[in-house]
Amino acid sequence: MMGVRFLKIVVVSDTHMPRMAKKIPSILEDDLRTADMIIHAGDWQTIDVYDMFSQYAPVVGVYGNVDQEEVRHKLREKEIVRFQDVAIGITHGHGRGKSTEERALQMFADDQVDCIVFGHSHIPVMKTVNGILLFNPGSPTDKRRQKRYSYGVITIEHEWSIKHVYFDSKE
Repeated sequence: MMGVRFLKIVVVSDTHMPRMAKKIPSILEDDLRTADMIIHAGDWQTIDVYDMFSQYAPVVGVYGNVDQEEVRHKLREKEIVRFQDVAIGITHGHGRGKSTEERALQMFADDQVDCIVFGHSHIPVMKTVNGILLFNPGSPTDKRRQKRYSYGVITIEHEWSIKHVYFDSKE
C-alpha cells in the first residue's frame, strides 16, 4: 500500500525586499531548497522578490499594502490552496478598522478553510479561533519589535502540522 506523499510548505510574509534585506536569510534559504511549495502572505515589495522565491519551488501568494503595482497585477488579495484534505486561506491582513487577525478572519468568513495564513503585523501568531488555525509567520527580514526573525513550515503527511522557525540573524 502506498503512503500519502509528504509535503513541505514554507510560509513567509513581510519580506520587504530589497529595502529590509538584499538577499534571503541563509536559514530560510536552506528550508526553501527542500520545499514543495512556498506561501507568501504579502509585502514582497517588488516583483523581483516573487521571481527570487520562484527559483526554489512553486509560489502561491497575495499582495500586501506596500507592494508595487507590478506585484498587484500578478497576485490577488485572497487565495485558497488545498493540499490533500487541508484548505489554507492566504491574505495579507491590511485594511482599516479591526485588528489584523479580525480582518484575516473576515476575509474568509464565507469560505471553508482549516487555516488562515496572514501577515502585515510582523508578529508571529499561531492560535485557533472558531475552529480555524490563524498563522502569521512573522517576518524573516524585518522583525520590528520582535525578539527574533521568523517564518513558518507546514508539513503534510498523514496529518498536517505547522510551526514557526525563529532565528537571530537575517544574514
